[in-house]
Amino acid sequence: MLFCLCACLDEPTESSPDFLPMDDSVYPYANLPRVVIETENFAGIRDRETEIPSHLQIYGKDAPESEVYELTVRGRGNSSFKMPKYGMKLEFKDKVSLFGMPKNRDWALVANFGDKSHLRNYMATRLSEWLGMPYTPRCKFVEVYLNRNYVGLYLLMETVKVARERVNIPENDTTFLFEKENDKKIDEPFIRSSIGYAFHVKSPKNPSEESLELLRSHLADFEDVLLHFSTSDTGAIARWIDMDDFKPYYWVQEFSKNEDAIFARSIFMTWQKGSPIHFGPIWDFDISFGNESRELNRKFENWHIRSYRWFYYFFRDDAIRSQIREYWFEHRETFRALVDSVPLYRSIIEDAVKNEYRRWPIMSNTENWALKDPYEDYDEAIDVMVRWMKDRFDWIETTLKEEK
Repeated sequence: MLFCLCACLDEPTESSPDFLPMDDSVYPYANLPRVVIETENFAGIRDRETEIPSHLQIYGKDAPESEVYELTVRGRGNSSFKMPKYGMKLEFKDKVSLFGMPKNRDWALVANFGDKSHLRNYMATRLSEWLGMPYTPRCKFVEVYLNRNYVGLYLLMETVKVARERVNIPENDTTFLFEKENDKKIDEPFIRSSIGYAFHVKSPKNPSEESLELLRSHLADFEDVLLHFSTSDTGAIARWIDMDDFKPYYWVQEFSKNEDAIFARSIFMTWQKGSPIHFGPIWDFDISFGNESRELNRKFENWHIRSYRWFYYFFRDDAIRSQIREYWFEHRETFRALVDSVPLYRSIIEDAVKNEYRRWPIMSNTENWALKDPYEDYDEAIDVMVRWMKDRFDWIETTLKEEK
């Protein structure tokens, strides 16, 4: 179906268009919303910093289902931005509600190019919600057209930011939302902890040096406890973190063996003066559930994040180990339900996957660093992932029972 005369598909968009043209004759409607984006003068998305003035409209099966919004678009992602199909950061001129999600100006289009199932990020959000984490980024599968070209299946997600319907914390100089960063890409403003870890401070915005020093000093005191903890002092580390948040956060990361979760990057935390450190929300799971780039991480056996950096010290505290173990057995059926839900999640995107792999025929490709396994077809990609999830569940069950 063609929603514009053919001639106008080569013409630039008006400054205030009534609708954006879309041609779906090659990539037909796949039972998902279509997000149609046109940048000013069809400018390419060159980097993660340049905000390009754009328009966006949402299409249903037969016609537009939203007004034409004004926004800026830029690239997003770390290593994923270097992939042929990359993510995008959307910043609308005014707050908008997309697909029933609370109004906000900031959204992300996650490409999932390195995940041939396209389900891993989505599954992690389901698990996080089921386990009752205080905030889990909401998301919706969509197909995206950029500058009148089909670019594939995406996950439209809320970004992690302080807002009443997102990370709901006070906005002041003594309350923080911060993210563990990779040294290859450190966003300002940031602090470095006493043992060398870099943290990007997302809130407060434009913090004073006094405010940054408050967070830096607190983390230094915490790391001092980690480094000098005595195993006879049960509960000493647990008193510094909010265990109600950490337990589900840990198990989402551990069950999936999320590669970034080894205190590498995309580790979000909040802290308010006088309170414990809270972990979450979760973010970035395309390299997880058996899809990791490192061979060791791809095995369903072995503990994962508890062996690294801060988390290594956490698990020297018997209070943490005990609570983590109990939490698994209290919620084991939730993890099993995630495995059983894969066919349902697959059915949501089944038709869109056909369009995706017509546009990006990479099912057997292993040339990109994130594309480790070749598959004959989408069925095999799903089967391998589900088998890994079942084996991972069984390994955790058996290992925890033996530890009793």
